[in-house]
Amino acid sequence: MDDNIKIFKGNIIFTPTKDAFKCHNNAYIVVENGKVSGIYDNLEDKLSKEQIIDCSQMLIVPGFVDLHFHAPQFANRGLGLDKELLPWLETYTFPEEKKYEDIHYAEKIYKRLVHEIWKVGTTRIVFFSSIHSESTELLFDLFDKAKIGAYIGKVNMDRNAPDYILEDTEKSLKETENFILKYKDKSDLVKPIVTPRFVPSCTPELLEGLGELALKYNIPVQSHLSENTHEVAWVKELHPESLNYADVYSKYKLFGQTKTVMAHCVYTTDEEIELMAKNHVYAAHCPHSNYNLSSGIMPVRKFLNANVSVGLATDVSGCHETSIAKVMVSAIQASKIKWLETNREDIALNTSEIFYLGTKGGGSFFGKVGSFEPGYDFDALIIDDSNLGNIENLTLEERLQRFIYIGDDRNIVDRYVKGTKIKEPEVF
Repeated sequence: MDDNIKIFKGNIIFTPTKDAFKCHNNAYIVVENGKVSGIYDNLEDKLSKEQIIDCSQMLIVPGFVDLHFHAPQFANRGLGLDKELLPWLETYTFPEEKKYEDIHYAEKIYKRLVHEIWKVGTTRIVFFSSIHSESTELLFDLFDKAKIGAYIGKVNMDRNAPDYILEDTEKSLKETENFILKYKDKSDLVKPIVTPRFVPSCTPELLEGLGELALKYNIPVQSHLSENTHEVAWVKELHPESLNYADVYSKYKLFGQTKTVMAHCVYTTDEEIELMAKNHVYAAHCPHSNYNLSSGIMPVRKFLNANVSVGLATDVSGCHETSIAKVMVSAIQASKIKWLETNREDIALNTSEIFYLGTKGGGSFFGKVGSFEPGYDFDALIIDDSNLGNIENLTLEERLQRFIYIGDDRNIVDRYVKGTKIKEPEVF
């Protein structure tokens, strides 16, 4: 037997494109060196002697991808969600993030966070940390140890926030560069990402410096874009010389000059969407958070029609959920309301589309991730949906849809990243 080969037998379902599921009933998926080499109804003779991991009757699906999550807000889930964005930041978020200057507090919360991400089946994730370098490094090390793929960014902010959470501009840039140098080549699965919190909290000097760092070291960028009407107006007031919110990021080389993801994009203009498409900037759709903080509904169909890459995100703790499956449900519901708002012109999302967004759509930010096409990393969930109702007369698509709506982490039997089974992380 070849130790570099793993063969899984089960009901395989994934979305090579957003337009339709690809289903293989009772088939074999062959993984070599952590990557998918093929799917077969019957094994070739040369593979027949390899060990088979039997997942018969179960679903084998790509692991979930979360494009936007605030790690230090994990302990705040469910708090203050009757407020709008800016008051919520001031009342709950900034005071909580201050606590991460205490490395012992950070370790307690971040160990619970790693376990939670494992539990809900997220195999790749993009994190905002806090302004604190030591806590950010801890977060990086914990996810590297857990073998869960992640981008992790030390947050930068030097204006328009309480003094206890503000940074000195030069110190912020220096600490960010030190973090990049220490971690850019440390892990195959976990990487640094440049993270200006959002335009209102970053001076032009800080934005310029971060853009230079991203280009110098070829590091991806993440931030927020057009989440809330008050925020959009605030950016216009702070940067009257710019064409729009996106133009501010673009001016400072933070909008597609390296790989970039922007969260929310609720009030993004046609010109900004065009620039996102041109610069290959990703949009992270956060429907739960947009509901909870009274932000609005992202017009996802408009982005897809413009060939902008879109993925799904929880945006904890604006979102109270950690499960991308539950975000999929919310994304469909939001698109139906948008369909009604646009007099049924903005076609609602369907199940294959939202599953694509939560797997390959967001996964492509990490490379060949989120699908079972040949050459893709084998990031996968093994799902036992037998307790959700009769499965005999359902298609694989119907079974997956039911899991998304009424299943939970208890249905996830195993999790794999790059072909390696991910063990349950220790909480304490």
